[in-house]
Amino acid sequence: MKFRLRPVDLADAPAINTLRRMPGIFENTLGMPSERISQNEDFLASLDHNDHEFVAVIDTEDGEQVIGMAGIAILPRARLRHSATFGILVHPDWHGCGVGTALITACLDLADNWLRLVRVELTVYPDNERAIRLYEKHGFVVEGRKRKAVIRHGEYIDELLMARVRDGEAGR
Repeated sequence: MKFRLRPVDLADAPAINTLRRMPGIFENTLGMPSERISQNEDFLASLDHNDHEFVAVIDTEDGEQVIGMAGIAILPRARLRHSATFGILVHPDWHGCGVGTALITACLDLADNWLRLVRVELTVYPDNERAIRLYEKHGFVVEGRKRKAVIRHGEYIDELLMARVRDGEAGR
């Protein structure tokens, strides 16, 4: 089955909520199994000109089904506007099918060719090896480790900071 990308819409909130609460996703994000649809509606409603979110969707007999989401958020402080944060999630049934690659490629194309960002950064848990490989494939490198940064399954775990910095852009 083929998927396609499009900008996120407020009507996607219920589907995004379902994705964010899925086992295999919420453990690797800052999501919670108790997350409410209203939290996702509030997030989507608060997006502004600094936020650029895409969803990956498939067409089903019942309409579209959201199978992934990714976006960049330009940092709003004047001296950080060359930078953005990146986040992504993909339905576990679609891991390894090119959805993550398509989403990250779309976000980085926007960052490079439309927003002229120099730095895109993200955080990832050290045991999320599949995600780390995807990020490395797109030029991200580990810049640091935040020790005991997040609670997952009742344990404190580390978080890696990764970034992709475009060469030749800094210092101009």
